[in-house]
Amino acid sequence: MNDKNLALKIAEKVSAAGGRAFFVGGYVRDMLIGAESKDIDIEVYGITPAALRGLLSEIGEPYDKGAAFGVLGLRHSELDIAMPRRESRTGSRHTDFDVSVDPFMTYEDASRRRDFTINAMMLDPLTGEIVDCWNGRDDLENRIIRRVSPETFGDDALRVFRAAQFAARFRAQISPEPMEICRAMNVSQLSRERVFDELAKALMKADTPSIFFRTLRAMDRLSEFFPETAAMAGVPQNPKYHPEGDVFEHTMLVLDSAAHLRSRAMEPLNFMLAALLHDVGKTNATEIKDGRIVSYFHPQTGVALAETQLKRLTSNTRTISYVKNMVELHMRPNMLAGADSRRRKSRAMFDMSICPEDLMLLSRADAEGKKDAPYDERTWDWLETRLADYRECIARPMVNGKDLTHAGYAPGPEMGALLKRARELHFSGIEKKRVLSQLKKEHPPAR
Repeated sequence: MNDKNLALKIAEKVSAAGGRAFFVGGYVRDMLIGAESKDIDIEVYGITPAALRGLLSEIGEPYDKGAAFGVLGLRHSELDIAMPRRESRTGSRHTDFDVSVDPFMTYEDASRRRDFTINAMMLDPLTGEIVDCWNGRDDLENRIIRRVSPETFGDDALRVFRAAQFAARFRAQISPEPMEICRAMNVSQLSRERVFDELAKALMKADTPSIFFRTLRAMDRLSEFFPETAAMAGVPQNPKYHPEGDVFEHTMLVLDSAAHLRSRAMEPLNFMLAALLHDVGKTNATEIKDGRIVSYFHPQTGVALAETQLKRLTSNTRTISYVKNMVELHMRPNMLAGADSRRRKSRAMFDMSICPEDLMLLSRADAEGKKDAPYDERTWDWLETRLADYRECIARPMVNGKDLTHAGYAPGPEMGALLKRARELHFSGIEKKRVLSQLKKEHPPAR
């Protein structure tokens, strides 16, 4: 039984017991805008906690999913099943709340703890009725992010980043009052995991993820978790190549272009992070030389900066290595295509890439992230042709370590250098036997 059918069964059981079960939060919001939502949160009114647990036991195996907040789960499902509750902050961590469950609270009082009006609506799945105590439906239609309660909105500093990601996902304006509260909140105690989760939602669910960063900047909250991104603002670029403005503006345009390409990426979230950080090296490498704005070696400079930014948000080694690799190589596809470079160069580039397909997409987003500069599809055709060539080349027999051992070379540091040279010769179009002969001429094995 899927989660939605299971949730409907719970609602029927609750109704038969004299209570009422609602789908709450994001599921209702997403349903109203026609977006798919797999996460179903249920809030149960009118029966006691013991009765609810007993009822759930008739359907499956209940367990404490969020004991501190009175949230239950059912084994083999992703459902969150809770009862109305009051919360009052007792400390600085996101779990530091005093929680009291009251299944007989009014709908208005129960929904008062929600963050935004668009998340405070409740749907009765049996009747289709939507209970909307805070005019969230109107705000959703009008693309306005409003807080529910001024007394409780500031209790969770994560709402700074939630407000920004909702603004990005729904292309919505945040009303003045929550903007001011967000400017004043202390976010220093937030865990990087919670902030990264909001970042990921903005990058993966918004058509215009740049709004997330523009909103944080408007709140003066960008520099706390994203100082490398914040430092891009005001860094100039040569207007001949970047009429759109500074590095921050270019990056935002690239990010939005990447959002339209992410469905084609092999690693969509990592791809979006690479788009965000592809030019981060310009913050250190940009200078005026002979009257021109230049940023020589910014891909290489950007590698360390990208790593610093990412480690502030995640410890995922694949994400970090992927983004560093993309930052270092991001300029090469368009440069090689523009120069119609030799095949050995494009083969070497793709061989260095952690994900050649995504590198091509990043180079496209980078080219599109410029004002009034349509992408030249001939560049894409060239890269696709060269990627196919690389795949064919890499499939041909190549000198390996075993071959070198049979030729008389001993294992050690020299072996690695020889294999690298063998790969270079291979990409130049030289067949395996000739590569081995060339290696013996250049570096005769010790006998």
